[in-house]
Order: sequence, then C-alpha cells, then structure tokens
Amino acid sequence: MTGDVRLRGGGSGQRLLLLLHGLGATGEVWNPSRPLLTHGWPGRWLAVDLPGHGGSEPLPEYSCLTLAERIAKTLPVDDRMVVLGHSLGGAVGLALAGRRFDLPVAAVVALGVKVAWTAEELARAEALARRPVARYATRAEAASRYLRVSGLTGLVDGDDPIVDAGLREEDEGWRLAMDPAAFAVGAPDLPALLADCAAQVLLARGERDPMVTDAQLAGLGAPATTLADLGHNAHVEDPAAVLRLLHPYR
Repeated sequence: MTGDVRLRGGGSGQRLLLLLHGLGATGEVWNPSRPLLTHGWPGRWLAVDLPGHGGSEPLPEYSCLTLAERIAKTLPVDDRMVVLGHSLGGAVGLALAGRRFDLPVAAVVALGVKVAWTAEELARAEALARRPVARYATRAEAASRYLRVSGLTGLVDGDDPIVDAGLREEDEGWRLAMDPAAFAVGAPDLPALLADCAAQVLLARGERDPMVTDAQLAGLGAPATTLADLGHNAHVEDPAAVLRLLHPYR
C-alpha cells in the first residue's frame, strides 16, 4: 500500500511494468501473469488496485483523469515505465502517459478498451453508481456477484484468490470491495487521450471481445492488433499471448 492506493509487485531493476485492471476487478486479476513475468519481464512490475477497487481508497468522483491522478501520486518518477492496462485500465494508462502528468511512460498497451458507448449504456452505469452497497449473506453469493461485475464468470472459480481481493466481510455480511460510485466513471475520450499521449501506443483486443471491434480500433488511428480466439479478458484466458505484446517495449 502506498498512500491510498494498493500496489503489489515483484522483480528488480529500473524498467517498470505497470499493470492496470478493468472496472470491477482488482490487481489480483494479473495473478496468472505473475509466473511469466518472473522470466519474461526485464525489470520490476507493479499491479495496482484502481481507486475505489480492492484495497484502494475511493475517490470523490471518478473519471479516467481522476483515477490517473491518484495513481500518478504513488508511482516512482525516475523509472522508465511501460503500462499494460485492460479495459478501463487501458484508458487510465493512456491518461497516465499524457503530458499533464510528466511521467516517464515509454509505451502503453491498452487491451479491450471500449470505444463506443450508447446513451442507454451510460444511463445504466449511472443508475448502478447510485445504488447503495449490496450485502450478501454468504461469501458464495458475493463471489458470484463479483465475478459478474468484473466479467470473470466462467474464467475464474469463486474460491480463487483473485476473488478474495474483490470482497469484504463486514458485520452486516459480505459485500464487494468496489465503491459502487465507480460505475459512473463515464466513457473515456479516447481521441483526446491519444492526442495527449507522449508514449508509444498499441491498442489490442481479443477476437471474440464483444465490447470493441477491429473497425473501432482502426478508426482511432493508433497501431492496433487482434488476439486470435480470445475474448474481453484475454489477459486471464491467455496471459502469455497478452504479455507477448510487450516484447517491442522491453
């Protein structure tokens, strides 16, 4: 834990890999990548719980920029940095590489970032953000809800440590660790984030990801790639395939 943001990491050296999860998840979603990072990344790595998720403190309001601002205050400023971010984490990674933060971000690999949002989708997210914290009588019930919110149903078992990080047991019962208000983070302004980004960028998606298409990524004008036969949580389905995207930036 550094300040209000929970970090876990490993490795050594001056080259830092920053791992940013998507909405509803925690830094533990990168657990399947950890054994591969031991030999596959030439430096240190840090997995972050985004503010309002897992063990990180909530924010008064949520946007890509407010999330990036809180994270930027916890990071070393003298290490060459590469960011691998999934979904919301990919958009936050682009924000961190913006000129306003003046961080030494050399490259951002943004995986599965949703490009197009409908008014109905944004209204649904705002409604979820206004709901009170839900309590569950059992861990199993809370785990089932966590897996749905984080998009990990069918990919991770309910008793996996990945799930533990997303739950809290309190006197009133079990709840998700996520601050419900984080649902109101809104649609990232990807053209603006890319225009302000001072780092190399690679946009990526799984071939079976229903949240973003090849055409949408191509329309952003940045280098893009598609991972064959993988879905939205490609980093959980095939960590090795996702980590290979980092090879040009090692």
